[in-house]
Amino acid sequence: MKRILINGRQQEELRVASVDGQRLYNLDIENTSRNNNKGNIYKAAVTRIEPSLEAAFVDFGFERHGFLPLKEISKEYLKDGVYDKNSTIKDMLKEGQELIVQIEREQRGNKGAALTTFVSLAGKYLVLMPNNPKAGGVSRRIEGEDRKEVRTILNQLKDIDSGGNIIRTAGVGKSLEELQWDQDYLTQLWSSIKESAFNKKAPFLIYRESNIIIRTLRDHMDDSISEILVDEKNVYERAKEFLELTMPQNIKKLQLYEDKVPLFSKYQIESQIESAFNRHVSLPSGGSLIIDHTEALISIDINSAKSTKGSDIEETALNTNLEAAEEIARQLRIRDLGGLVVIDFIDMLSVQNQKKVENKIREAVKLDKARVQIGKISRFGLLELSRQRLRLSLRESNEQLCHLCEGIGKIRNTKSIALAILRLVEDELLKEQTTKVVAELPIDVSTYLINEKGSEINVIKEKYDSEVIIVPNPHLERPKYIIRRYRSDNDETVRKSSYELINGNAFEYQYENEDDKEKISAAIEEKDVMPAKPIPVSKPSILGNLFKAISKMFSSEPKKKKSTRKNYRPRKNYRPHKGNKYQRNRNQDRRK
Repeated sequence: MKRILINGRQQEELRVASVDGQRLYNLDIENTSRNNNKGNIYKAAVTRIEPSLEAAFVDFGFERHGFLPLKEISKEYLKDGVYDKNSTIKDMLKEGQELIVQIEREQRGNKGAALTTFVSLAGKYLVLMPNNPKAGGVSRRIEGEDRKEVRTILNQLKDIDSGGNIIRTAGVGKSLEELQWDQDYLTQLWSSIKESAFNKKAPFLIYRESNIIIRTLRDHMDDSISEILVDEKNVYERAKEFLELTMPQNIKKLQLYEDKVPLFSKYQIESQIESAFNRHVSLPSGGSLIIDHTEALISIDINSAKSTKGSDIEETALNTNLEAAEEIARQLRIRDLGGLVVIDFIDMLSVQNQKKVENKIREAVKLDKARVQIGKISRFGLLELSRQRLRLSLRESNEQLCHLCEGIGKIRNTKSIALAILRLVEDELLKEQTTKVVAELPIDVSTYLINEKGSEINVIKEKYDSEVIIVPNPHLERPKYIIRRYRSDNDETVRKSSYELINGNAFEYQYENEDDKEKISAAIEEKDVMPAKPIPVSKPSILGNLFKAISKMFSSEPKKKKSTRKNYRPRKNYRPHKGNKYQRNRNQDRRK
């Protein structure tokens, strides 16, 4: 039984989990201290134009300016309203020009937010793209007869000036009236956004994307969900209000949870959520996944560990890889990992087994709302996939960088850093007019130098005829240290006792975070623009459904017959390389 669990008892954090029985398969966490900015719409001003990048940098209210490439700029903002191939972006755009932009990719690390002027507004059944004349179509996930049926209804919707719609998977089987209701609401919302944009100078936030409650019910609520449990009264009322307007047929599934046992504990998913923050993930057979984050990609290593589920090494590798493929798809959803992912599967000799693993992971990612592109297992046992970045990952939104290792995960040991400091001290003594060098060090490093390297320090003192003072600083931790050089003219400092030289503020660090700032209020919240009337609900017709099922049965496309020629192989678009074996293997790897 599938359920949506909404935990809102902690004011600082709102959590939404989708479970199948007691197995967590989707998770979303919203912190009051962390703004989810993707999808927000701003009025921005161009601050710098870079012809070499064919892009502009715009001020939209953040400390770091956003990146706006030329291909993401609507013609309405360009000079004469056209793209001129013979002109540069500097000729088509000007500094100080004001634009309406939407965050397409959030700011991450040193990279600013990626912006677009082609706004998209998501509804329950449609995505409205009001200022993109090329927009319009059907979700890639909709296939077969459903695709033809949905496209027919799409053509019957009212035309949108200089824009279009994309029908979402939730729109399959919906009537023209329901889809038209969704379009009218989104059009009304866009009109309010444009109206607000003219009332104030840039930069400012015009529209904030839906909160976690509305977003979850809009994107994840379907016929497979049997129950929605909410453990907080105010959150329950907001969810009820949204369902009454958009999905009145599902209002009976919404329940207020009032049991003394915490909601997530009752369904035993609290430990599953905590494991989503861990690097190590255990598999049922005894194998494990190791998930590591780098600047360029996410790497996932699969270990058989204690797994003995198989009659031989090949079967054990296959079973562990199949388990891992399913768990990886689940972890990508729960952790909301996006970008390039490289998976190091356990080596398998059989090509058929490799195909089984590839098919397994393709099947497992079908539950994912994000767009996932999957490659093939290479001869090195690596599989590459790319997952659409919907928002900041669980790790990025709930963790902060370690001030000691700075994200590496390891620091230099005591002996290594002590010897390095000894060399740095001698380097400072080489400078002219040096009378004293003071090294403020962590307790363990200073203890090692005073006791194990005391004789070497004395040799250095005599060699340069200067003082070397080691000061244990309780405020410092490895690998942090402070080395100060004193000249002969620093009389007052030279006369100070060693314990007076400790820097009490040595351990104070400042974390610059956009989200630590006061939450900016939007000119328009989604609750301010509500539909004029509830969605029209069409009652399903028994005869209509029966006719639809029969028509699908007889209108299925005949399967293509395979050639009866012996040893027939379908023609490929490439010519095999005639070179040596090593080169052939490289080309074979590229074609996979």
